[in-house]
Amino acid sequence: MQPQPRISVAACQYTATSDEHESLAMALPLLEEAVAQGADLICLPECANLMIAGRKQLIAQSYDESESPMLATLRHKAREWQKWILIGSLLLKHHTKANMLVNRCLLLTHTGDIHARYDKIHMFDVDVGDGQVYRESAHFVPGQKAVVAEVALAGGTSFLLGLTICYDLRFPHLYRRLSQAGAEIIAVPSAFTRITGQAHWHSLLRARAIENGVFIVAPAQCGVHAGKRETYGHALMVDPWGKIIAEADETRAVITTHFDMQLVKKARAAIPVLTNTAAEAVAVEVVSTPRQI
Repeated sequence: MQPQPRISVAACQYTATSDEHESLAMALPLLEEAVAQGADLICLPECANLMIAGRKQLIAQSYDESESPMLATLRHKAREWQKWILIGSLLLKHHTKANMLVNRCLLLTHTGDIHARYDKIHMFDVDVGDGQVYRESAHFVPGQKAVVAEVALAGGTSFLLGLTICYDLRFPHLYRRLSQAGAEIIAVPSAFTRITGQAHWHSLLRARAIENGVFIVAPAQCGVHAGKRETYGHALMVDPWGKIIAEADETRAVITTHFDMQLVKKARAAIPVLTNTAAEAVAVEVVSTPRQI
């Protein structure tokens, strides 16, 4: 597999609602703009179809994967535009567990086929002090496997894309596994809260890029959603040296930039962290302070 020297990547940012059709109507103009800008890969954020606070409404408004209007439309558009589309995640009914969902990332080929699926592994069970309590494990069945997918563009060029979602960002071992499996770009579609975004968003994304010598593309949710949940925005692109190369503000936007894939090789050759893995097998010694009698 020969990586393309430069590829064009777009990240979309908008405010999803509690209605999938409304969210789709917000996303489509951004996708069209990215197509007009010549993007090879267009990425949507986490919860691309729905942002709902209450469990009962969330279950009621969710679809099976085979019935999702957003997925059906985006598959058609990918084929029409001849573009690869990363749906950061759709909230979908679990195929066997009643009243449970999956938070699923889907990668669509330029022919509209579903090329890869990734279900979010790490559940966002936190209390960040914004007046909301987040318990994703009460609604979602976590994924059980990491995913790296080959993206084959027109002309025979290709690259390997690692799939993650939002809270996964806080677990660096996942990013190391993806990178060791060959990922050259890792997607981090997100719906970061305003509080955690302001504190950690930029630092975590840059750290994951630096630690693994990868490009990061992080489309994002922004604004105020149902239930007064507020997301941070700032969709971001980071190069393998940790440099921010494109960033949105806190409003609806699409950012597009080029990734020079040779920078992945250069960063990994300069600092070979993926092969210098001795510490991963080292035992930890915990030395305690002697108790005073």
